[in-house]
Amino acid sequence: MSGRPGRNNVRGPTSALTEFLRESGIDHALIRRRGQQQQAEAGPSNVSPDGNLGATNEGEQNGEPSTPAGDAAPDSDHLDSEDEAPAGKRRKLSKVAMEKCKAGAKKKAIKFDDDDYDGEEDAYTALSKSLRTNKSSDSKPSIGSRVKCAKCSKQFTMTKYTMAAADPGPGYLCHICSKESGTDPFKKPSMPRKRKSAAEKRSITNYQEKKFPTLVSLCTKIISKHINDVEAFGDIGSVNLDRIIRALCRNRSLTPENVTLFYDVKNTNLNVYDGTNLEPPALKTLALLNPNLTSLRIDFCGHLDDPVLDAWSSSLPSLTSLELLGPFLVRVPAWISFFQSHRQLNGLLLNQSPRFDLECMATLTTCCPNLTKLRLKAIGKLDDTFLPYISSLKHLEQLDLSSPSTSCSQDGLIGLLHRCGTRLTHLDLSGHNELGDDFLMNGIREYAPNLISLRLDNLSTLTDEGVAGFFREWTPSSLSTLSIARAPDVGTQALSALLDCVGSTLSALSINTWRETTAEALTSIATARELQTLDVGWNRAVDNWVIKAIMDGCPKLEEIKCWGCNRITVECPRKLNVNLLGVEKDIYVAAN
Repeated sequence: MSGRPGRNNVRGPTSALTEFLRESGIDHALIRRRGQQQQAEAGPSNVSPDGNLGATNEGEQNGEPSTPAGDAAPDSDHLDSEDEAPAGKRRKLSKVAMEKCKAGAKKKAIKFDDDDYDGEEDAYTALSKSLRTNKSSDSKPSIGSRVKCAKCSKQFTMTKYTMAAADPGPGYLCHICSKESGTDPFKKPSMPRKRKSAAEKRSITNYQEKKFPTLVSLCTKIISKHINDVEAFGDIGSVNLDRIIRALCRNRSLTPENVTLFYDVKNTNLNVYDGTNLEPPALKTLALLNPNLTSLRIDFCGHLDDPVLDAWSSSLPSLTSLELLGPFLVRVPAWISFFQSHRQLNGLLLNQSPRFDLECMATLTTCCPNLTKLRLKAIGKLDDTFLPYISSLKHLEQLDLSSPSTSCSQDGLIGLLHRCGTRLTHLDLSGHNELGDDFLMNGIREYAPNLISLRLDNLSTLTDEGVAGFFREWTPSSLSTLSIARAPDVGTQALSALLDCVGSTLSALSINTWRETTAEALTSIATARELQTLDVGWNRAVDNWVIKAIMDGCPKLEEIKCWGCNRITVECPRKLNVNLLGVEKDIYVAAN
């Protein structure tokens, strides 16, 4: 019992610190007074800063009398700390109790009043107490309460339409002052406009007359849908067979298995509108099962090669007309052999045959001098050397030399028309970009008076004055189809002269991309009473009134193409049995 005087005045050993404190006059009474003073300042809380309960609580909880703090023996090792009270018997708090104590301390810290921070704020930068507002003062007054207008200082009743004052503020404005400020408090908020995708912005509307399907069309649709379940057609006629095969080709459903349904020994005419799925064995079978064909048309015949054409040379002895689209694989020897075996050929219509060369052309004119229809469209090797052979055909009536890789010369084509132009009824020279106004005047006007169909598309060198002068002097007998599309420099003068020249006989007209036309000139198209199809696409002057005038003036009109005419709106007038194609549905008339 070190450092404690006993009744027998016997002292035990003491530490140097205890001895020092005793000499400095620090005794038990002084320590007791300091402890009582700290307890009075801390208040009635029994929780120590380290989270332990005092000995008093422990004694009271166990039903034992609490021991006064002064009776506890002082710890000599902690007497040098003047801020600490004498520690009695303590116990640690549980984790749950510890969390509760921390939460309570946080709540007390949040509830501090502004006065607690007066001493901590900068005296020069802190707001004065008069400018500080409570939370309740910022809230909007309740509806129905009486408030004063921030502008006119009049009392008014608060409603849900009351607007806050911007200048002067703060406060609220009455309805009269709100309207005077340029804002209508009763205006409904505008809904955000839905953003359209690029596809929706450029969507096109075609106004087509929907007719009730006929029984024949319904039967054709059902048969084409279940073509693989059909065993034979029977005697339904060549016209209905052609409708069925056209419907199958539209969906590329024609296969080597079902195409045999259209084969017959009695067939003289066969049209295959999509031969993509017909490979060489199927094409050879076609000739074997239709030996009496006189006219054959196959589109997209990419599988046609030399062995197939050699087989046709012997299997189709009566063939007089052949139309092929895309015979890429046929070489020169096969063409020559076919022409030599079919000297009675009077129609050859080829499109996209890159191997057809000058030798094939020479053999064709030698072996088949009775040709009346010749099409060499998109032939890569076509040039001026072909023209003398073509002009030697004495019976030629229909000629198509469109879309060449390189344009034939203007003088060469004028020479061709000089020899056979008077016999021609159909002429297509689209894509020969060397042709200009001189070709119209010195070629067609002089040597082609009997044309029924004339196509001169993609001739960019044509001018408005040149085309107008041509139509003023040309006197065709009965021109019914005319297409001079994509001639950007042709316009109003040419259109007026065209209608005066052939407007009474035209049934099909294409003036696509005539940029110099006016609305007045376009309205005069209504004088073409026989017109059935019209293409005025990319003529910027076309609007609703032009379309209405044309529909009213052309009683036989069936179709109008107006792609790229941005002045035509969805309010454009329409007519029964007239299809209007290419209207952009997102264009509206601007309000005046």
